[in-house]
Amino acid sequence: MKLRLDVDPDLVAMMQAEINAGEKAVTGAMREAGVDLKTAWRDQITGAGLGRRLANSIRNATYPKAGESLNATALVWSKAPVIIGAHNAGPLIRSRDGFWLAIPTEAAGKSLRGGRINPGEWERRTGLRLRFVYRRHGSSLLVAEGRLNTKGRAVASRSKTGRGRATLPIFLLVPQVRLPKRLDLAQDAERTTDAVPGRIVGNWVEGRTIL
Repeated sequence: MKLRLDVDPDLVAMMQAEINAGEKAVTGAMREAGVDLKTAWRDQITGAGLGRRLANSIRNATYPKAGESLNATALVWSKAPVIIGAHNAGPLIRSRDGFWLAIPTEAAGKSLRGGRINPGEWERRTGLRLRFVYRRHGSSLLVAEGRLNTKGRAVASRSKTGRGRATLPIFLLVPQVRLPKRLDLAQDAERTTDAVPGRIVGNWVEGRTIL
């Protein structure tokens, strides 16, 4: 007596189809998660007033770069990690040489290179000399003798009589300063991570092939 077993549907084909659906679901979910987190971080950076250029330093990639895998991963990173990390942590900043941090006032203006100007660049640009003023209570100062122009910036006085000339505070001197925490990147990362299982299940069900 001979026995013949026919399996319908083909179990091997069903298992392979399920694996293919899983690979597609996981890879798609990780790709969506990477894009979602990149967008959330960029929005948070611009919302904090840190500018589109810094926001665009956030990048993402999905691995494997080609094909699909049950072990697919997403990587989101910044091309300016030091700056992003500082705004995310709110660190305490001290002078490198152990003396003072020079914080420019409105009268100092901005650096020609962009960003915050330092005392050396300010003296070279204006031709004025800074003078140290110690204050027992409150921040000490670097001041200069000059006048304020129409933009509120300190410049040399052209008056031969000294009219309009004043002692202007150009820099505040502090031993240390704490950078305010302006970002919370972990919150967005946790939200995106928590959503990954749901993304996988949704993609898996949607991508299944019924034999």
